[in-house]
Amino acid sequence: MARAARSPTLAPATISESDGVRYLHLGTPWVQGAMRLRSPNALELEYVQRMMAWMLLRPAADLARGRAVQLGLGAASITRFCHGTMRMRVTAVELNPTVIAACRLWFRLPDDGPRLEVVESDAGAYVADAAHAGSAGVLCVDLYDHEAAGPVLDSAAFYRDCHRLLAEGGVMSVNLFGRDASFERSAQRIAAAFGQARVRCLRPTREGNTIVVALKGADVPARETLAERAQNIESRFKLPAAKWLRMLRVLPAPDAAGEPDSPSA
Repeated sequence: MARAARSPTLAPATISESDGVRYLHLGTPWVQGAMRLRSPNALELEYVQRMMAWMLLRPAADLARGRAVQLGLGAASITRFCHGTMRMRVTAVELNPTVIAACRLWFRLPDDGPRLEVVESDAGAYVADAAHAGSAGVLCVDLYDHEAAGPVLDSAAFYRDCHRLLAEGGVMSVNLFGRDASFERSAQRIAAAFGQARVRCLRPTREGNTIVVALKGADVPARETLAERAQNIESRFKLPAAKWLRMLRVLPAPDAAGEPDSPSA
């Protein structure tokens, strides 16, 4: 959780456990993240796995190159995976200090080091800072508050700042609610920042989370290339990349109605 502006109080991080899985909450039943205790580096939640669909848009040789930035720490699942499994340089930006403390205490988030930096900061201010322009090869955006009603940063200006944060050839993944009325508006704001042809989305999860991925300064590869990359991802990182590819869709045109359902080229 990271917000556009500080509120007087931030919801405190709380935890629960069930069937060997530890969950992060912000004082409500809404799940903000999860970790399986026997496999802490695995990506437990379906939508968090799909957040990694950005991997399809990077050449195999570049998958772990550069720096990954996460806006919204959650239960640190993506941070642990990128840092611990992929061996990437990672910066995680999180406004709520109780979330950072809970991740360090209960969710196996390592201390800061040469490849890991956790920044207690406003995500909107972070991406708007010109000093960070071009500094990330990967950007993962998952910004929901304790009510989980919609992304707390979702403006056209915010997505332009996200585009500027990325290096050329960089990729972004964003968690949106595909069954929410605001999804199309949010997706088109992303398309306006990155270019309609450089944005794809996956089908919604059962809970309604829809992941949008966007590529800066390069075209989305042909499906044959994406299929080769999916095989490599499954072999190296044991993630269901072939399933992601089957669900990958072109966004509807700005004046089109209905859910996006056209396969990507």
